[in-house]
Amino acid sequence: MEIQSCGAAQEVTGSCHLIKVGKQTVLLDCGLIQGRRKDENRNRDPFPFDPAKLDAVVLSHAHIDHSGRLPLLIKSGFNGPIYTHKASADLCDTLLKDSAYLNYKNTQWENKRRERQGKKPLKPLYEREDAEKALKLFSTLDYGQTKEILPGVTIKLSDAGHIVGSSIVELWLKENKLERKVVFSGDLGHRGTAILRDFTMIDEADLVLMESTYGSRCHRPWDETWSEIDDIAEKIQKKPGNVLLPAFSVGRTQNILYMFARNYKKWNLQKWQIFLDSPMAIEATDIYLRHHELYDPEAAKFWKEKGKQLGLPNLQYSKTSQDSMKINQMDSGAIIIAGSGMMTGGRIKHHIKHNIWRRNSHLIVTGYQAHGTMGRKLVEGAKKINLWGQSIAVKAKIHTIGGLSAHTDQKGLMDWYGNFKNRPPVFLVHGEADTMEVLRKKLRSDLNAPAHIAHAGKTIDLNNIDQYK
Repeated sequence: MEIQSCGAAQEVTGSCHLIKVGKQTVLLDCGLIQGRRKDENRNRDPFPFDPAKLDAVVLSHAHIDHSGRLPLLIKSGFNGPIYTHKASADLCDTLLKDSAYLNYKNTQWENKRRERQGKKPLKPLYEREDAEKALKLFSTLDYGQTKEILPGVTIKLSDAGHIVGSSIVELWLKENKLERKVVFSGDLGHRGTAILRDFTMIDEADLVLMESTYGSRCHRPWDETWSEIDDIAEKIQKKPGNVLLPAFSVGRTQNILYMFARNYKKWNLQKWQIFLDSPMAIEATDIYLRHHELYDPEAAKFWKEKGKQLGLPNLQYSKTSQDSMKINQMDSGAIIIAGSGMMTGGRIKHHIKHNIWRRNSHLIVTGYQAHGTMGRKLVEGAKKINLWGQSIAVKAKIHTIGGLSAHTDQKGLMDWYGNFKNRPPVFLVHGEADTMEVLRKKLRSDLNAPAHIAHAGKTIDLNNIDQYK
C-alpha cells in the first residue's frame, strides 16, 4: 500500500498522485502542467505509470491543472471510471473540450515555428475526440456520499470551497488486514469568499496530502481587501481608459461578476460597458447558475433572483471572435473580463496587445501568477513584454489584488490540518518549493505536526506509516 506523487510535487500545476492498494491502482487527479514553455512541454512526457493498468481515477475538481491530462490518459490506454462531484463533471464538459481546442491551435502555431527551423511537426497533445471519450467515463457523486469504488477502496467527497464542485477526498484503503485512511485536500478555498461555502473540516486520517499554494503567507483581512478594491475603483474613475481583468474562467470570473453586482452603484459601474469575453467563462457561469444549491445562503438567494444577467444591465457576453475584436475598437470605457487568468493564452492577450501601451489603461491582477508567465512578469514590474514576436511597452497601470485568491492562506491550511485529532503525517503538494518549506516548518513548530514535502516519484509507504511520525 503506497502513494506516489507524479505531479504538483514542489510545483503548483500538474496535480497527479498514484495510490496502490493490493492489486488496485487509483489516480488522484490528472492535471495539465502549466507555466513556461519548457514546463508545458513536459505534458508530452510519458506517464510514470501504465495508464491502461489504472483501475480508477478520482478527480478533486475541474480546474485544468487538476483535470487537463485526463484526455491524454484515455489516449494512452486508460478506460476505467472517473469519480468526481456532479458539478465538476459539468464543468469538465466545457473545460476539457476547450483544452483540446487550445492544444490544437497552440500546436498549429508551434508547427509553423518548427517548420521555419526545419524541425518535424508535432501532433496535438490530444484532440476533442479524446476529451469526449474521457467525459463518457465520468461517474458522479454528491458531497457526503460514501462509495466503494474498488475492492478495498472506499471514497467520500466533501466541499473544499474552492470552485463549484471542488472536493476534499477521503479514502479508506484495505489490503489484507491492514486499513489506512488517506485524506487529500484538493484545493482548499479562501474562507469568506463570495458565493461558495467555506471548506469542510475533517478530523480523522492516517495520512494527509495537503495543498500548499499560499503556505508561506496570509491573505489580508476581507475589510482591507474591500478597501483596496474601493481605492482602485476610485483611481479608475479618474483615468477611465479600458480596464483589463484577466480571470480564470471557472471561479474567479463568477466571483468578479458577483462582486460587481453587489457594488454596482458604489463603484459607478453603470458608466462602463462590461464585457465577459470568453465563451468558456460564459458556459461556466451558466453551470454555476445551475448549481446554486452549493452556494452560501446569501449568494444562492441573490443569483437565483437575478438570473443570467446577474443584476448587471450593462453586461455583454462576447461569444465569437468577431465580438471580441469589436471591443478593441474602444479606447476607453470598457471593462473586459477575459481568460486566461495567468495571461498565457486566450483572448486577454489580444486585449493586452491593444491596451497595455496606453497610459490611461488599467490591468487588474486578481489571482496567482506562476513563475514564467506573462502575468508574473507584469506583477514584478516588467517595462516591456513580447507578444507574437513584438516588443510592447508597458504603460498601463498594473493593480494587484492579493486578497481575492481562490486558495486558502497559511492560516487556513494550519486551521484545516489542526482539526485532525491525531496529528497524522502530512505531505505537502501543489506549492512552490520555498513556500512548502515555510509551511512545513510552521506546521512542525506550531502544531508539532510530522510535516513532510512530497517529492516527484518518491514513494510514501502506507504499510509502515510510523516512520513518518
